[in-house]
Amino acid sequence: MSSPADSAPPRRWHKALEPDELPEGRVKTVVCGLVSVCLTHHRGQFGALDNRCPHQGGPLGEGSIENDYLRCPWHGWDYDPLTGRPPGGFDDAVETYPVEVREDGVYVAIPEETAHTTTVTDVMAETLANWDVRAVFGMVGHSNLGLADAIRRQAEAGRMRYFGIRHEGAAAFACSAYGKLTGRPAACLSIAGPGATNLLTGLWDANVDRAPALALTGQVDTQVLGPGAFQEVDLQAAFGKVAQWAQPVLHTSRHAELVNLAVKSAVLNRGVSHLIFPDEVQTLPAPEGAKPGSPDGRVASRAIEPPAEAVEAAFGLLTGARRPVIIVGHGARFDMPAITALAETLRCPVITTFKGKGLISDRHPLGCGVLGRSGTPIASWFMNEADVLLVLGASFSNHTGITPKKPTIQVDFDAMALGKFHAVDVPVWGEIAATVAVLRERLEGKAQADDQRPEIARRWKIWRAEKASRETDDRGRGVSSAALFAALTRLVPEDAILPVDVGNNTYSFGRYFECTRQAVLMSGYLGSIGFALPAALGAWAATQEDDPRFRGRKVVSISGDGGFGQYMAELLTAVKYRMNITHVLLRNEELGKISKEQRAGHWEVWETSLHNPSFAEYARLCGALGLEARSAGELEGALGEALAHEGPSLVEVYGDAELV
Repeated sequence: MSSPADSAPPRRWHKALEPDELPEGRVKTVVCGLVSVCLTHHRGQFGALDNRCPHQGGPLGEGSIENDYLRCPWHGWDYDPLTGRPPGGFDDAVETYPVEVREDGVYVAIPEETAHTTTVTDVMAETLANWDVRAVFGMVGHSNLGLADAIRRQAEAGRMRYFGIRHEGAAAFACSAYGKLTGRPAACLSIAGPGATNLLTGLWDANVDRAPALALTGQVDTQVLGPGAFQEVDLQAAFGKVAQWAQPVLHTSRHAELVNLAVKSAVLNRGVSHLIFPDEVQTLPAPEGAKPGSPDGRVASRAIEPPAEAVEAAFGLLTGARRPVIIVGHGARFDMPAITALAETLRCPVITTFKGKGLISDRHPLGCGVLGRSGTPIASWFMNEADVLLVLGASFSNHTGITPKKPTIQVDFDAMALGKFHAVDVPVWGEIAATVAVLRERLEGKAQADDQRPEIARRWKIWRAEKASRETDDRGRGVSSAALFAALTRLVPEDAILPVDVGNNTYSFGRYFECTRQAVLMSGYLGSIGFALPAALGAWAATQEDDPRFRGRKVVSISGDGGFGQYMAELLTAVKYRMNITHVLLRNEELGKISKEQRAGHWEVWETSLHNPSFAEYARLCGALGLEARSAGELEGALGEALAHEGPSLVEVYGDAELV
């Protein structure tokens, strides 16, 4: 017959204190294994109590001994410092652990850890990994700890990576950029309340630019939802239309199936999916036999060809065109091999919207750069001279610069995008690559278009001469944008990933920087300041994965001083994870684009000036390489050193706000 001692769980001794570490009459919190213990020194003896007060979980190790009792710091309840019993014989005693005082210190015996019980969030995190969700950006906090532990287990198994950021808004922007670059969703993790609401701007960026993203937000316990508990926010209402799919995770949910639907919706609808995790649900044991989900049998090929009548109408316009032009938007970013092949069949110019910058090389004989207010005169010339426009994966919003006055064929995977701003001659609903392949096959040997390549070459010669002239502008007030982006054109690796911000610096980038094979990321329709550096975190995460499209590519982000100031603490994130990111900061001491808009509207220029530190010195304080360039002659050296540096680097370029 066994005794109670025989049935007690096995314990392991942990050294908790040095011999003279805890003075008489004091208490201290010590972590032994995974257990937080309140160590007490009272009347010459040591006690070891569970650190959680049984009433509200107050940390007893932060309390104090008064009148022979240990007082909880949260609500003043008293316990015997050695036995854990309260005065008056109440039955809410604190659990205690055996203590031994040895020559080398004080030891505490803690029960051996039991085997981990699979939770519902373990099943959900494994389902995320099965769906190829490889990166999570976020902040671990009190209302997402169970979910965070499930993500930790997947990260330690090598199935996903976690990046702890300094502001949840950066996590959402990183996810948005990752989705724009790869076409796959990353996840952003937050606590309830303010952590979740901080995600909204970055998630709206993903929403309006049709990038897949997942939001995983903690929530208060379901039993206190409604009355107004600490950090309680109605998150489904708060997120509103930013999430095209949203569900709370409940006790009775089919947990793996929720993740299946969330990721499938994010990928196929090209938008944000939101899962809300009440605190107590996160640690529920998974039902017996619960299995993680996967995409197997859940996603079909999206290579859908358009209706025959639409193809015939498009074919009719294109066969009769002498000067067709292809305009490519962000929505066609994964379809460029097929589009370029069609352009070569037609021997016609390819111009892009600003969001589509770089989708065709500016060195390609048919590439004509960006259209619109941050574009090249080459692009606007060929659009104005065209007799048919073939618009692929682009809207006709006012920022695109696409004229509604030309005969137009519009192709898009989203039927609602067709003719959204005005009627078009031939709206074609179909996946872009599949549609373009059908058109190319029909047009082979039948197109009558002129060969526009010689004229494209002449137009580039004129524009490059103009850029070279502007590059020499110097008023003694800093570097011109033309000089900066000429240097970046020469130095940035051909396959770099370039997250850019908003403002004059970005307009100048669109106008002056010549792309080869670089991938450009921007906050398109939202146009959010501060996008560039958090986006660089997301892009860098993609370069560490086994996707051959992005593996090992250099990330170079570009912003003004206004944009960098929004999320400058994320340079610490880059340092923590040793991210090989170079940030180019164009400093001109003002929100230059807003100053320009005030002048254009005949307003006084007011409150657009900026008070700045030395950003190069700030970078060095963060642990990054910090350099500066105060003149055009210093650009090559500073940029070259930063680009060659293994790890985070920042180049602070003192710019002339007028030379944009």
